[in-house]
Amino acid sequence: MRDPDIEVRFIFNGERNHPAADGYRPAHLLNGKYLTTGIHHYYETNSVAPNESAIGTITFVSPEYYQHSLSVGETIQMQEGKRIVGSATVLRIMNPMLDRNYADDMQRVGQPNSAEAVENRDLL
Repeated sequence: MRDPDIEVRFIFNGERNHPAADGYRPAHLLNGKYLTTGIHHYYETNSVAPNESAIGTITFVSPEYYQHSLSVGETIQMQEGKRIVGSATVLRIMNPMLDRNYADDMQRVGQPNSAEAVENRDLL
């Protein structure tokens, strides 16, 4: 398995009837439009009960499809189908591909964005 993408504070809202076990794979709503699966790992516990919280990580299944979509401090929804089961607040972004601010910083220092990189590669 890949390294985790983000570190978060999970908060479960009580919609689940049972604890979420380490390895739980709900959907996560990113940027208000990307619904994607992520694998949870909880620090210092094997599960998180309804109406409880924990710190841990999420490893997204396909982060390449929603690059530069997260910022530290942002809160994302966790869902099972249409049912919202909690939220995750981003504490740290470990995969720079997902960091919205990393993309902005690279453009400020003159680094090409991904579209420019493809165009430049085609010129070689």
